Amino acid sequence: MRQVLTAALILVSAPVFAQELKPPPMSQPQRKQDTFLRQFSETRRFMSGRPVGVRITPDEKSVLFLRTSPTSNVQTLYAFDVESKQAKELLTPEAILKGSEETLTPEEKARRERMRVSARGFTSYQISEDGTRLLVPLSGRLYVVERATGKVTELKTGAGTLDPKFSPDGKQVAYVRDNDVYRIDIAANKEQRVTQGGTAAKTHGLAEFVAQEEMSRFSGYWWSPDAKAFAYTESDTSEVEKLTIVDVMHPEKGGEDFAYPRPGKANAKVRLGVVAATGGKTTWVDWDAAKYPYLATVVWPKAGPLTILVQNRTQTEEKLLAVDPRTGKTRELLTEKDEAWVNLDQDFPLWLEDGSGFLWYTERNGGPEVELRKADGSLERSVVKPDAGFRSLSRFVQKDRTLYFSGGPNPTEGYLWRVKDGGAPEKVSSGASGPGTEGGIVSKDGGLVVLNASGPKSLPKTHVLRADGTRLGELPEVAQEPPFVPNTEVRQVGPRKFWASITRPRDFKKGQKLPVIVEVYGGPTTTVVYQNMGAHLMAQWMADQGFIVVKFDGRGTPLRGHEWERAVRYDFAGVTIEDQAAAIQELAKEVPEIDINRVGISGWSFGGYMAALAVLKRSDVFKAAVAGAPVVDWLDYDTHYTERYLGLPQEHPEAYEKSSLLTYAKQDKPMGKLLLIHGTADDNVYFFHTLKLSDALFRAGKPHDLLPLSGLTHMVPDPVVTERQWERVMDHFKRSL
Repeated sequence: MRQVLTAALILVSAPVFAQELKPPPMSQPQRKQDTFLRQFSETRRFMSGRPVGVRITPDEKSVLFLRTSPTSNVQTLYAFDVESKQAKELLTPEAILKGSEETLTPEEKARRERMRVSARGFTSYQISEDGTRLLVPLSGRLYVVERATGKVTELKTGAGTLDPKFSPDGKQVAYVRDNDVYRIDIAANKEQRVTQGGTAAKTHGLAEFVAQEEMSRFSGYWWSPDAKAFAYTESDTSEVEKLTIVDVMHPEKGGEDFAYPRPGKANAKVRLGVVAATGGKTTWVDWDAAKYPYLATVVWPKAGPLTILVQNRTQTEEKLLAVDPRTGKTRELLTEKDEAWVNLDQDFPLWLEDGSGFLWYTERNGGPEVELRKADGSLERSVVKPDAGFRSLSRFVQKDRTLYFSGGPNPTEGYLWRVKDGGAPEKVSSGASGPGTEGGIVSKDGGLVVLNASGPKSLPKTHVLRADGTRLGELPEVAQEPPFVPNTEVRQVGPRKFWASITRPRDFKKGQKLPVIVEVYGGPTTTVVYQNMGAHLMAQWMADQGFIVVKFDGRGTPLRGHEWERAVRYDFAGVTIEDQAAAIQELAKEVPEIDINRVGISGWSFGGYMAALAVLKRSDVFKAAVAGAPVVDWLDYDTHYTERYLGLPQEHPEAYEKSSLLTYAKQDKPMGKLLLIHGTADDNVYFFHTLKLSDALFRAGKPHDLLPLSGLTHMVPDPVVTERQWERVMDHFKRSL
């Protein structure tokens, strides 16, 4: 580590030594402030002041939402009255804190990092099933709001509560504190400990790291439908490797240890127990945990059994099991297999209210499909066909058996659709003009829809609709609008018909050759080409400085079918970067202004990996790169993500070797100009990834630049850091291209 840090410090400090040989200037020139960049940073990409966290009350009379001011990240709770079409402020963090500062425990900070939550104030809330009460967490404490009167009651829980939930009858609240599950009766305002013996190494009721980061399972406990019992996880991380993060600006504070399972090494041992709400003996659920160690999903429906989904370690097989909560015995409902891997969707299984069957998600027929299964797991019929482009479930309205989902066959667009029992999908909003992206929530009985819609020339607007599409109003916003509309075109290029976006300067001159910046992600789970204004604002700012900015979705990305996504099996460094190289070369044939000899590439996380890979492996095409928070060696990333695609390192060492950036850093071949950026407190892709690459490049005699972001994690919510970071990015590309 000393050698790595020395190498990094030499790289960062070299310009300083050079400057010291010259007399210092009498005065520093004043930095010219970029008004767009400052506005972009302070408004959190122009999203501050827009409604988020939207919920429809059970009576369909109100729509609740969270919103900040235009340049703040502190969220306040509002209610929109459907009849009057007026919104009012319900509750503010200031009213509760009364001048005190909001504080978060390390556990809450980690949980928000996993959920990618950068806001403060009210970041979540719940509505009781009968709609009479709200549950609002703030600063580690819990508050219940009576909707009829507005009365706010602080629950006497003590500080540090995590993952609070109303009981199904709305009379109690459960939560995790000090690594155990607790519940509190709202009327008596007296808490009771439910589980016993939880520790930091053996938690009760908390989802382990990979469940939160990779499975989208953020909870570790579940109420029974009658509110008389809980199912909860015990996550034992005693054998999981511990990685330490030190605040590099304050080494005197020591380090903080995190249980982080790396490929081929020990995972958390997770088991599921059932315990009475009053506490007592736990009944442990019995399944073949040796063969299926991952507890991926748990649901306890009103009708139908306590149900769990378990996966084998390589995620090529999963079993859906019904649980007898009295004995812990399980019976199989179905098995899903895939030679490459099985994708998870936490919305499924979704049991019907009468327990007669459940909805299930599968890709076994070549694309995302929703099936209706009988109570015994046998197939009844397909509800959403693979060619419909299903992406996410919005609601299944039980009374008329209508399924609402987001998606569509074109991966650059997305709309809210509904499928009535046995019918074909139809758009909920027929009034959409031109391409765009939509997301929506639907009330329990299906009478009200809240549609969040944006397009190539508009940021999100949130509309309230009747089920027939009639518009009732719009949730008010106070957001600042960007100073321009991106000059972006979306098209398909090349024989493989890669989806691409091209953003040209607003003063673009036809025939003038310009350097190119490729903005990349390129990996599983995420696409980057959208008919969406917000996705291209930064691209326009970059383009206006004399570039053409492009994005491509190559093989390995979702939304193009089973085989397209699974083309990266056992190799992250193959088709991913070859497709990016092929796409820019094909686009250059169609857009004569592209200077194919001056191509740069920029990305974050998997995109950071891709950017660094581009200048290491394909420097014939990519002359410069900015790699943010790159995974350098996949042996150092987490188990559930990495082993899904590359397999176990003991069984497929070659997959890890050819996917590692270190392999290409050591090769005796030219490299493009590389800037590495990484947060020093990143607990997802640890800072040592970038240090390992920097050290390898230094030893190989390959110059590069390194920008550490002190104290920052995998997210960069600090407006000043965001502003300075992008200035540095563009400075790198201007000098290099």
